[in-house]
Amino acid sequence: MTSSPVRTAPWPAWPPPATDEQRKALLAVLDSGRWGATDGPEVEEFAAAFAKTTGAPYGVCTVNATVGLFLALRAVGVQPGDEVIVPAYTFVASATAVVLAGAQPVFADVHPDTLLVDREAAAALVGPRTRAVMTVHLSGAVADAGAPGVPVVEDAAQAHGAVRGGRAAGTWGDVACFSFQASKAMTAGEGGVVVTGDRATYERLWSLHNVGRRLDGGWYEHHSLGWNLRMTGFQAAVLRPQLAYLPAQIDRRTRSAAVLAEALADVEGLSVRPAPPDTERHTWHLALLRYDKGAFGGRTKDEFIAAMAAEGIPLDAGYRPLSVEPSLAGYARPCPVAEAEAERTVWVRQHLLMADDDAMADIARAARKVRDAFTRAV
Repeated sequence: MTSSPVRTAPWPAWPPPATDEQRKALLAVLDSGRWGATDGPEVEEFAAAFAKTTGAPYGVCTVNATVGLFLALRAVGVQPGDEVIVPAYTFVASATAVVLAGAQPVFADVHPDTLLVDREAAAALVGPRTRAVMTVHLSGAVADAGAPGVPVVEDAAQAHGAVRGGRAAGTWGDVACFSFQASKAMTAGEGGVVVTGDRATYERLWSLHNVGRRLDGGWYEHHSLGWNLRMTGFQAAVLRPQLAYLPAQIDRRTRSAAVLAEALADVEGLSVRPAPPDTERHTWHLALLRYDKGAFGGRTKDEFIAAMAAEGIPLDAGYRPLSVEPSLAGYARPCPVAEAEAERTVWVRQHLLMADDDAMADIARAARKVRDAFTRAV
């Protein structure tokens, strides 16, 4: 392909430019001199405000979502030697948080269309050592997994504002974790929040993240083992205004995903993976494309991504299944659906989906151009 690239215009930046409201809030914390979570009200107020958006009454802010998952696992009773069922297609932190808790991740296969955990596959793995099931709301779509009598921990790192079957992400399990890492729908560069509907679980979370203190205890009374995993007031100040921005951003990405799906309808071998049934709000942190190399002259996914990049469309290869990650080899078990579908999955990241309808058309035009070039070369 030697012609000019399909797209030369820039893509929206992520995170978006800071607002005056964020600057004012950040400077207010700076000028107050009360920067820590236990010094000023910002962190606790943001935790409560975020939890309210999910329908959960309690929230605890953390330094990041990985330790948030660790806290959630400990709060539901996971101890060294236990097993936790984890989807095979997710970010590595879903599994390493289990290892951090001293437990063993057991990988469950995923649904071939959505890449969300397969409920039946997860249920089949429940055994005498199973202490929790982790369900991952991949790409902004709510997953449904669980087993009778087994606590459910939601990894909702990518699902701020997602709703399925009348229930928001954050209310499908016993406890849920959201991420504020730099790529996420709400971000302070790093950070996380854990939400729950159970008062006793909240008190355990609060104690665990605040060096074993109790809500009604003294500063130097450490009634249980805990760690300092608290967020700063600076992060809360940057995050709080984003609660108001989030709905419009979700609407923009939802429209982009729909426009992209329609634009790709006539591109054989490339399609947007669907939301699960009864999804009311998929937040489209990612649009997961299914790539069929047979329709692209047998060229690999990596070759397709490189060709699209040359056309001004920066796509992403996405995760490798946890079942083949070298760092997790000690826990490996075959997950054939995740392993096959990972080879067919291409990501359109969030910042691309914040672009306009013409930009989505550019993605489809570039895909057609690449497909034509690949098939002519055969």
